[in-house]
Amino acid sequence: MSYNFLDIEKKWQNYWEKNPYYNSKDNKNLKKFYCLDMFPYPSGSGLHIGHWKGYVFSDLYARIKLLQGYNVLHPMGWDAFGLPAENYAIKNKMHPKKSTQDNVAIFKKQINQMGAIYDWTKELNTTDPDYYKWTQWIFLQMYKKGLAYESNMPINWCPSCLTGLANEEVVAGGCERCGTKVEKKNIRQWVLKITEYAEKLLDGLDNLNWAEKVKLMQRNWIGKSKGANIIFKTENNIDITVFTTRPDTLFGATFMVMAPDHDLVDEIVTSSQKNIIKKYQEEVLNLSEIDRTAENKEKTGVFTGSYAINPVNNKRIPIWLSSYVLKHYGTGAIMCVPAHDQRDFDFAKKFNLEIVQVIKANNNNNNNLTSAIEDDGILINSGEFNGLEAKTKGAQAIVEFLAKNNLAEFKTTYKLRDWIFSRQRYWGEPIPIIHCQKCGIVPVPEDQLPVLLPEVENYLPSGTGESPLATIESFVNTTCPKCGNAAKRETNTMPQWAGSCWYFLRYPNPNLKDKAFDPQDMKYWLPVDFYVGGIEHAVLHLLYSRFYIKVLYDLGYLNFDEPFTQLFNQGLVCMYSEKSGRVEKMSKSKGNVVNPDDMIAEFGTDALRMYILFMGPPEDDVVWQTDSIKGVKNFLNRLWVYLNTPENILKNNQDITQESLSRFHIFLKEYETRIENFKTNTAVSAIMEYLNDLTGKKLKINKEILEQFLVAISAMAPHFSSELLEKLLNKKLQDLSFPKYDTRYTQINNIEIAIQVNGKLRGTLDTTKDTEQNIIEKQAKEIISKWLEDKTIVKVIFVPNRLINFVIK
Repeated sequence: MSYNFLDIEKKWQNYWEKNPYYNSKDNKNLKKFYCLDMFPYPSGSGLHIGHWKGYVFSDLYARIKLLQGYNVLHPMGWDAFGLPAENYAIKNKMHPKKSTQDNVAIFKKQINQMGAIYDWTKELNTTDPDYYKWTQWIFLQMYKKGLAYESNMPINWCPSCLTGLANEEVVAGGCERCGTKVEKKNIRQWVLKITEYAEKLLDGLDNLNWAEKVKLMQRNWIGKSKGANIIFKTENNIDITVFTTRPDTLFGATFMVMAPDHDLVDEIVTSSQKNIIKKYQEEVLNLSEIDRTAENKEKTGVFTGSYAINPVNNKRIPIWLSSYVLKHYGTGAIMCVPAHDQRDFDFAKKFNLEIVQVIKANNNNNNNLTSAIEDDGILINSGEFNGLEAKTKGAQAIVEFLAKNNLAEFKTTYKLRDWIFSRQRYWGEPIPIIHCQKCGIVPVPEDQLPVLLPEVENYLPSGTGESPLATIESFVNTTCPKCGNAAKRETNTMPQWAGSCWYFLRYPNPNLKDKAFDPQDMKYWLPVDFYVGGIEHAVLHLLYSRFYIKVLYDLGYLNFDEPFTQLFNQGLVCMYSEKSGRVEKMSKSKGNVVNPDDMIAEFGTDALRMYILFMGPPEDDVVWQTDSIKGVKNFLNRLWVYLNTPENILKNNQDITQESLSRFHIFLKEYETRIENFKTNTAVSAIMEYLNDLTGKKLKINKEILEQFLVAISAMAPHFSSELLEKLLNKKLQDLSFPKYDTRYTQINNIEIAIQVNGKLRGTLDTTKDTEQNIIEKQAKEIISKWLEDKTIVKVIFVPNRLINFVIK
C-alpha cells in the first residue's frame, strides 16, 4: 500500500500536459489573478533547488486561486538575451543561439517535472524576433519622447565581460555578473533618462504592497536630497556652484572639494600645482564609484592652489580635489564643514585644515572637537543668524539672504543617474538607430522593425569599445530613411534588462502581430497581482520595469503606472561548500548545488515541493538538508496509508463525530490562514499535526472531509491528491473548488477539568465546554475510583468548565 510516487507523478504530468485545464480563459467577466515568476536566464545547464523555491511558492498560490474560481494567468518564458546567456555560451564554446535553445529545452523539461500549472500557450522568449521587435519599438517611443540620447561619457567597464555596465550592475565595486573589479572607460553610449522619473518612482512606492526592505533599497538608490545650490566665487572671479543639504552650516565652511574631473579644474588650478593635479587625476579616475565613496576608505586629496570666497562672510577658503566627490552627483563640488560632517572632519584632520563650530548641540560648544557634531541645534558663530534653529529657520534665512544677490536657491537633487543602455556585445537586441552624415541620428522607421540580429560565427567581444556587430559590413551599411544616402547602423546592443522590463505586458497575448500588447488585455490582466522573485533585483529589474511602465503610461499606452501590485521576495537556498568551508548560496562554481532531478528520483516531486515549503519562512534564507526531506517523504507515506485504509473512511457521511468534524475545520482554518500570511512552513506543519491527531486519537473521516482535505493539500502535493481523488472518490481536481472552513466547528470546545479529592488534585478529565455536571461527575468517578474506595462522598463542589471536587470521609 506504499505510495508509488514515480509512476503516479509521471501519470499526472502526462495527463496535465494533454489536459491543461488550468490555462487562462478568454473570459474577461471572471475575476482574475495574474501570478508571475521572474522568468529565468537560460544561462545554465539546468535548474537547481534555488530556482524551485520561488517556482513552487508561486505555484501554490496560483493553484489555490484557481480552485477559488479565479481566472489565473500563470505564464513562463525565457530572459535569454544579454550577458548571462552569452557568457555561458563563451565558457562552453557554443554559439549563444544554440546554447540558449538547448538550455530552454532542459529548463522546460525540469519545470514540467515540478507539477506546476504554467500556461505554456503564453510562453515567450526575449530572443524571438517577433518579441524583440517590440522591445525595439519601446526604445523608439522613448527616443521620440526625448528619453533616449547618445553621449560620450565615462562609464563602468568590466574588463572581463568587455562591456559597459549601468551603475546598478556594479556591486561592491565589481561586475554584477562575474565579480571582476570594474574600471572607468570613456565610450560612446546610448543612455535612458530615468532621472526624469526620479520623483514619480519615489512617489509610487508609497502605494505598493512590497516589503519595506525593497522599497527602502529603491528610495536609497534614487537618493532624493533637499537642500540648496550656493555659488562661491574664486579669487579670479570664476563661479563654482555647490549643492548642500546643510546651508545652515555655511559659516562653518572652511574649504571646498571638487571632483577630480570637474569641468572647471583646468581653469582654477595654479601653474605650480598642475603636475600634481594631473598625477592625482590619473590615480583616481579609473577607480569605481564604490571605491571612491566608501566610508571606511582613507581620504585622499590634493590642493589646487586656488581659493574661493565664502559668500556669507567673505572668508578665503582653499579649493581641493578629492576622489570621494563625484562629478555627476550634485554639482560635482561641495562646501566642507568639518565641525558638522564626519567625512569633512576626517579630511580636515588629515590635511590640517581649519575647523569652525557653528552649531551648538546638547550644550556642546568647544574648540577641541574629537568628532563632527551632526545633530541639529542653535546657530553660533554665524553673524546675524546666531540663535536660530539651525536646520529649519537658520537654513531658510541663510538661503533667502544669499538669494537676494542671486548666490543661492533651494534645490532638490537625486543620487540616481541616467541608465547606461548600450552594451558592446553581440547577444542582445540591436538598437534601432541609423547614423547619417547628413541627417545625423535617425530612428529606424517602425514598419522596418525588427532590426534583426545577424547570424555570425565569431560573436566574441572585441574589447575595443565596439560591438562585434561593427565588423559585419552587411549589417552596418544601410541607407538613411530620411535622405536615402549611405548610412551606418548603430552597432551597440541593448542590455539584458531591455526585454525583461516589459515582458509581463506581452504574456496575455504573446503572438500578437500588430502591436506589443492589446489595450483590452492590459485593462483586464494588468497590473500583475502577485510577483515572485529575488531581492537581488531591487535596483535592477524592479526599478527599470517601473520606469518603463511609467513612460508607457505617460505616452497613453497603458491605464496603470505600476507593474506589480504585490511583490514577494523569496529567500536563498544555501548549502555547505567544501571549496570555501562555509554555508553559502547554491552555485555551481562553489560546488554546492543540489540537482532537483536527483531529489525527484529518490523522494518524489510532491515530497520535494512540500519540503521546500516546509524548510522555513519563505522569505528567509534556508540551509538545504537532504536528510530532512526523508521525513517529508515518510509523512506522505503515512498519509497515503491512512487514507487508503477503508476502516478510516466512513461510508455514511452522517456518522462523523463532532470531534472529527471540529478537528478538520480547525485544521482547514489554520492551513488557509497560514498560507494567506505566507507562512507556508507552518501550513505544512498543520497538515502533519492533523494526521497525528487522526491516527493518535483514532479519528475517522467521511468522504466529504476526505474530498475537501485532498483538494486543500493539492496546492502543495498535486500528484498525491489527484491520484487519491480519482482512486477513492472517482473525481478530478479541475471539477472541484477550494474548501471553506465552517466557523461553527472552528471554536475550540475541548477543555480540561481538574478532578480533586478533598481539595487535592487526583486527575484530569478531557471533555467539551459546558458539559453538564452529572455527566462530568460520572466520568470523574471512574477516573479517580481508587481514591473513592470505601469512602463516603459528603459533598460535590462543581465549578463549570474548571474543576470538580469530591469531599469525602
